[in-house]
Amino acid sequence: MFFWLALPLTAYAAYVAYGLPHMIWSYDFHDNGDRYNPLAQRIYIDCTFWGPYGRFTIPADAGRCGWVEFFKPTGQ
Repeated sequence: MFFWLALPLTAYAAYVAYGLPHMIWSYDFHDNGDRYNPLAQRIYIDCTFWGPYGRFTIPADAGRCGWVEFFKPTGQ
């Protein structure tokens, strides 16, 4: 009877647990001397994400940046 509550409660639980999604905005990388070659191997250093709670810069995970990360408001 109250199955319709499952989706909003699940969405709220995900929000409380993980925060809101933020998209990749920019990144810093080691370019191995070939900065403008799109096929050159790059090792990312920092990833900057932008979203509802502002901008967050985090270290790259194993030299890679994801497209979306979840963040909570600063101070929480």
